[in-house]
Amino acid sequence: MSTILHITASIRPADHSVTRSLSTTLVERLAGPDTRIITRDLAQNNLPFVDEARFAANLAPRSDRDAAQTELAAIADELIEELKAADTIVLGVPIYNFSVPATVKAWADLVARAGTTFRYAADGPEGLLTGKKAYLAVASGGTPVGSAMDFMTPWLTFFLGFLGITDVEIVAADGIMGQGGEEKIAAAHEHVERLAA
Repeated sequence: MSTILHITASIRPADHSVTRSLSTTLVERLAGPDTRIITRDLAQNNLPFVDEARFAANLAPRSDRDAAQTELAAIADELIEELKAADTIVLGVPIYNFSVPATVKAWADLVARAGTTFRYAADGPEGLLTGKKAYLAVASGGTPVGSAMDFMTPWLTFFLGFLGITDVEIVAADGIMGQGGEEKIAAAHEHVERLAA
């Protein structure tokens, strides 16, 4: 049985979000009859930002945590277990102000745990979540994906690679607020169908 982790981050509801539509369609096409699907909606889950106490709790071994640290680390533990369980990760992420939504950065700060999702090796950091495939379903109003003003897709691709997830495919509906926006969305959906064929 395979497992797909579906992460969404758009502040828009499903019927008004291009990234939700693209990523949901991709998950549906990739899933088989025995596929387990884990859904994580970052826009709805109110993930905390990491502060000093949460950082210390996240790094403390489970057996060494006190009650307060156990509570602080619980959400990071849950997010990490979702990533570890997944064979495939599908992220539906819009570009907000040239980069990732703040909720995606909060998620990244929680799942990047030394000794668990990556480790420090002799040649530098080494990702521990290898052997997984990731898809980024990206949309933007005006930022062309891959352009000098796109800081989101290079950062998110790099971050996934930092965790060991180096097989990353991007599906983009970018610049959709300009001329030909509907055609760009349709082309992105066609790309999804080709990927899942």
